[in-house]
Amino acid sequence: MVDPLRDPDDPELLDPYRARELAGLVEAARLASGAVRYGKVGRVGVAQVVVNRDDPLPGGNHACAVYGSSAEVAGTLMRLERTFADVGRAEAVLYASPTTVAEIEGIADDTGWHAVEESLAVVHRGAVTRSPSVRPARDVDLLDIAALLVDDLGVDVDGPRLLRHLGQRLDDPRCAFVVTDDGDRLGGFASGFGERGVGLVEHVVVRPARRRRGLGGALVGGVVAALRDAGAVLVASHVAEGGAGERFAEACGFEVCYPVTAYARRVDELLD
Repeated sequence: MVDPLRDPDDPELLDPYRARELAGLVEAARLASGAVRYGKVGRVGVAQVVVNRDDPLPGGNHACAVYGSSAEVAGTLMRLERTFADVGRAEAVLYASPTTVAEIEGIADDTGWHAVEESLAVVHRGAVTRSPSVRPARDVDLLDIAALLVDDLGVDVDGPRLLRHLGQRLDDPRCAFVVTDDGDRLGGFASGFGERGVGLVEHVVVRPARRRRGLGGALVGGVVAALRDAGAVLVASHVAEGGAGERFAEACGFEVCYPVTAYARRVDELLD
């Protein structure tokens, strides 16, 4: 029997109308998360955008929900280049989900944007599990969290700036941080964000030497529980399509709902 909530052409994904509705909720939470503490959410052309000079991570500065005519979308992509350059970003980033026009690939190609990542939006459907090895993060954990995050992302981030940003998030009641200890250091951490009933699992990082011991699943359970306790009735995340990340998410009780493509455009030449 065909599930009426699923896409008949790809039963692993939601029906397009349901997917668009869900994507709107998730993207609103992602925009709000990117704005912690001094960022701004608004519109540029036919896109929704968050910019945050204080956030050195990719999620703090991005566009989504680009919806309009081909001319409007093309014009918006060109305007986004200046928008991100004006806040000091060397790259403009757009996440295209069911809230973005289906023709985005061709329009992006014509305007110099390139698809750089394919991911999946997943929603937690499993039971919430809590592990005694997982605890809420404290200020003294920030150095370890920053080091784990930089190593996992493989990006060059200004250390003091990242620490300041993580401290701002730790102080924000909408943000959730949980950790697991490994002697006198952290074995891993997970972080999330929740607002208006929607929770996001944003980072799950386990120290390489401690992987394949169940710590990742325990951290996911801990951050999902923290988001639920804070009022989230829906908990979602993004994972890379295929491979270990998708399998891990499914093992943690998440179900695939819709695809997301990240597009990027270098804007170095526009920086002052």
